[in-house]
Amino acid sequence: MPPALYDAYAVATTKQFYPSGTVRCSGVLMFRTQLARDLGCLLDVDQSVVAWTCLPRSVDTVDGPHVFDFLVTYNDGTNVYFDAAEDAAHVPDVTEAAAIAGLRHCFEFREFIEGGFRLLNARDLLRYARWRTPLNDRVRVLAVIEEAGSLQIGECLSLFREVAPMTGIAWMALHRLIDLDLDDAMIGPETVVRRFQR
Repeated sequence: MPPALYDAYAVATTKQFYPSGTVRCSGVLMFRTQLARDLGCLLDVDQSVVAWTCLPRSVDTVDGPHVFDFLVTYNDGTNVYFDAAEDAAHVPDVTEAAAIAGLRHCFEFREFIEGGFRLLNARDLLRYARWRTPLNDRVRVLAVIEEAGSLQIGECLSLFREVAPMTGIAWMALHRLIDLDLDDAMIGPETVVRRFQR
């Protein structure tokens, strides 16, 4: 293993960042900072993301080896390397080094990651990532939504029999069976629930 990757793994495996659940990480969860963990939360609720991996590889820059935070695979087959950064002033010469290596790379800054309601809602949903909505509840909820076109979360609560309602709703949203608006407000009783459109 290259020294840069070894050092990044050593740092990432000694710290625990929350939430601990994920649905689209295809490898071991390893984050160097809470900001990187937060970007991982956003990747899990990005409907165009198929999968992502942590600390996938390093690239040589003028400042020395740099290990990317993530490799993200999109549903059109595109692969992009990502890094979470405080702001542009803290960005080393990584994107150019990635381009020279034939890689697509992007920085996401704290202002974007923490802006709006999406991160807060993603964190709330991912608390339930390790649970599963039983088949009876899934079919019942999907059938009612299909018939009505959409429901508010408050109207869905009585439909669950085998699992706590918000646990069931969160799991179904994370696994793209239903769609919730994560940007306009914190998830609440009035949040609209629709069937996920693939």
